[in-house]
Amino acid sequence: MPIHERHPRLSHQQPHTGPRTPTPPHRTRGRLRGVLATLTLTALALTATATPPLTGTATAAPPSAPAPASAAHRETVPAVPRGTVPDLPTTDGAASDGLLTDGATTDRAAPDRAAPDRSVTDRPPSDGAASTAPPSRPVHSYENAIRESVWVDTRLDLDDDGRSDRVAVDIVRPSEPARQGRDVPVIMDASPYYACCGRGNEGQRKAYDADGDPVTFPLYYDNYFVPRGYAFAAVDLTGTSRSDGCVDVGGRSDITSAKAVVDWLNGRARAYTTREGGVRTRADWTNGRTGMIGKSWDGTIANGVAATGVEGLETIVPIAAISSWYDYYFSQGAPLYDSGPEWLSDYVETPQARARCAAVQRQLVDEAPRNGDWTGLWDDRDYVRDAERVRASVFVVHGQQDLNVRSQHFGQWWDALARAGVDRKIWLSQTGHVDPFDFRRADWVDTLHRWFDHELLGLDNGIDREPMADIERAPDRWATSGHWPPRPTEHVTLRPTEGDGQGAGGLGPRPGRGTATFTDDPARGESDWAAAIDTATPEKAGFTTRPLSRELRLSGSASVRVTVTPTTPTAHLTAVLVDLGPATIRDYGDRGEGITTLPHRTCWGAATPADSPCYRETAATTAEVSATVVSRGWADLGTHASAREGRPLTPGTAYPLTVRLAATDHVVPAGHRLALIVAGTDKDLIDPPADRPTLTLDLTRTSARVPVVGGASAFVRATTGTPAVTVPHVTDPDQVGPPSHARRVPLPGGEHR
Repeated sequence: MPIHERHPRLSHQQPHTGPRTPTPPHRTRGRLRGVLATLTLTALALTATATPPLTGTATAAPPSAPAPASAAHRETVPAVPRGTVPDLPTTDGAASDGLLTDGATTDRAAPDRAAPDRSVTDRPPSDGAASTAPPSRPVHSYENAIRESVWVDTRLDLDDDGRSDRVAVDIVRPSEPARQGRDVPVIMDASPYYACCGRGNEGQRKAYDADGDPVTFPLYYDNYFVPRGYAFAAVDLTGTSRSDGCVDVGGRSDITSAKAVVDWLNGRARAYTTREGGVRTRADWTNGRTGMIGKSWDGTIANGVAATGVEGLETIVPIAAISSWYDYYFSQGAPLYDSGPEWLSDYVETPQARARCAAVQRQLVDEAPRNGDWTGLWDDRDYVRDAERVRASVFVVHGQQDLNVRSQHFGQWWDALARAGVDRKIWLSQTGHVDPFDFRRADWVDTLHRWFDHELLGLDNGIDREPMADIERAPDRWATSGHWPPRPTEHVTLRPTEGDGQGAGGLGPRPGRGTATFTDDPARGESDWAAAIDTATPEKAGFTTRPLSRELRLSGSASVRVTVTPTTPTAHLTAVLVDLGPATIRDYGDRGEGITTLPHRTCWGAATPADSPCYRETAATTAEVSATVVSRGWADLGTHASAREGRPLTPGTAYPLTVRLAATDHVVPAGHRLALIVAGTDKDLIDPPADRPTLTLDLTRTSARVPVVGGASAFVRATTGTPAVTVPHVTDPDQVGPPSHARRVPLPGGEHR
């Protein structure tokens, strides 16, 4: 998934070589929509008249034996699973797929009646224009598309071999626009995984013919979008696959290698036809409008490139992506894994790069100390601080139970983009580290299609006037919000009060009182604490509201301010918000992180004998629970005085500290209770401190700031009156187990790259 050299801040390392526009594109994009839509629709109309309409359907063969698209033609529609997109030939033999109008049809899930999202009425107002632009159509031949490789000069020499590092780019693009003198936009996925590990739920890798030309591109982006008039570029990050250089795990080389490709697509960088040769090649077939997409490390690169402000990058779609690499390895000084970025570098680098990149590898060790101190290495890998430079629109997708790239990453990135006025859209699922293609496939492909049509082709299809957010409320049940967080959402201060010694204390807006004491137990974690919330146990302090009389929606990022006295020189803290009550949720602790992969396949685009668009379907893996963790946060108490440096504690001294909790959107139903739990080590999610402290909370100086839709009045209404249903808490529930993927394997690709 997710080197530091002493060099200027990342955003100033990339010299600007092209003309600047006086106003960022995300602020002027609306002025260009009409012109771009008119030009694009004209081009599509010309293409549609030049290519005969699609007239039949055909089933696509599985990847093990894909049939040539031009060989399959039938006059009747075969019986295929819902969402299947069979390959279709045009009368001139051009392969395409069956999405003739608006993409794969899908049955929309029923509205979330238990948790209606009233903020949908607060969506951005329509400008009154009818959304008449049709979607781009699959009128180009995928079988006859142009497939080529180029090597782009990064102007770096991290492997210190005396040559500028070149990054390999494999491209597939429609041949018809090139013959007709028309330019196409580019969808780009820059990844370190193409050779070492594969992409997607089925671990696909690139493949090449005897001449070294690309014939297989992982994932469906090429199969689906190339027939619709897009080029697809699969970029090997430096130090991986067929690229030169070194992997520096989100640093200058990672970001520059991908940014250089955007520069080349816009005429500002050099590329060559071979890795070492001198024959230059130009991207004279594209208009330079580029959209970056990718999951995990790939999406992280998209965030980092966008934060350089590079011109020509129109949109990014980061899926389960990192926004600051420090926060991948640490949480306020508390280590999340027992290794650092050097592990990832070694995992994805080629053997040749490992032999050349010892100096870079040493930097990744020396400048990322395991004590959790924030060094210059982390400054160079913090994209949040450069959010004001982002010119591209951003479509964020993240699992709220992602315990690999944890949900703090999307929350802090989203808030920074909002402050910068960036055009944004967001999907939040109940899954762990999973691609939306594998938890909401038909809706995802349709939405991504319209997003790229709008952002790269300039089609006024209305997606910018639709609700900003889609949120999964229960497995496969989705709601929308016109804005995210919805309006009005306000932080409400809740304070814990001392219990009777037999169970949890209280939680509400009144001033706190008393103390609570617990002892760090690394063998226990958040599921254990929640299961025993109504029982006094020595390893946690728990506080709950009364059963709610009406539902309460939390949306955004919370924080917990504690004043705590340790008995040892080191101590770690965990704070969690928990929904206490029975629910059916996605089992994010399972190996599939909320999905089960099924044997049958559906197909999403055109095929060639070497590249099938067919992928195994999935279904939700669920668990029946009596408590759901809503949000988490961890911290080393030694960072109480400085977020950049931990300090030894003086036993018996009280220390104030604010623990930041991850962003969330969760509805606590009527009859349930909201709980705050404060404890030490969260088993399997943070590493324990050197000591095993006992900690005493001063409840008069402890509080939680919780983002409540409707603010304080909504909280008061939900916690007063007679609950419609009182739900007893089960003390021996079927809880989600420890996340198997998060245990000491810090790989952003997880089980589902």
